[in-house]
Amino acid sequence: MALILNLETSTKKCSVCLSDKERVIALEEINEGQFTHAEKLHVFIENVFKKSKVSMNSLDAIAISKGPGSYTGLRIGVSAAKGLCFALDKPLIAIDTLEILAHAAKVERGLIVPMLDARRMEVYSAVFDEQYHKIRETEAEIIHPDSYREYLSKGKVLFLGDGAGKCADILQHENAIFLRDHFPSAKEMVPLSEARFQESKFEDVAYFEPYYLKDFIAIKPRDLLAKK
Repeated sequence: MALILNLETSTKKCSVCLSDKERVIALEEINEGQFTHAEKLHVFIENVFKKSKVSMNSLDAIAISKGPGSYTGLRIGVSAAKGLCFALDKPLIAIDTLEILAHAAKVERGLIVPMLDARRMEVYSAVFDEQYHKIRETEAEIIHPDSYREYLSKGKVLFLGDGAGKCADILQHENAIFLRDHFPSAKEMVPLSEARFQESKFEDVAYFEPYYLKDFIAIKPRDLLAKK
């Protein structure tokens, strides 16, 4: 069993959790509707150690949500995780963000489709069964009325995440269930990071990069003016 610091910064929610033996021992998270990770993340990390009254040196590993998600959020989270790994000489664990989000829901029978908003009508999504086995890989996709028909025709499909809300009016089907405004949380990382630790699934700290899925596109001021 391991003492693990879990960091989730892939969306507007900034979430930090300290876990031991698959048990949450301290949690700090906030979602103010905007990215406050640069101000909140390191404060939350300090707070979970104060709450739990354990030393950073006692950590066995540091786990990070690797993406897809917000470019800025992922950069901040991964930079913090790598910095701690180097400073404390601890291994780095990386977990798929959509897998983390999928574990926020439970279905007895059917499929789980975690969705993150990727602007306009595009989402980052994957498909998991009731045992959280990934049956369709992560994609950046534009949602249209026929999306997921092959799955919806066979049974219930639970869509969750901030990307699911904007799809509800388009994916109209009796087997479609929508859980809106769900965001990945560090507390859902706990069993996943523990399992990876036991299997020694660690990343190369020096070369690890977030999984962006799409290239970052910076909008220049003149482009913003042109859109007005």
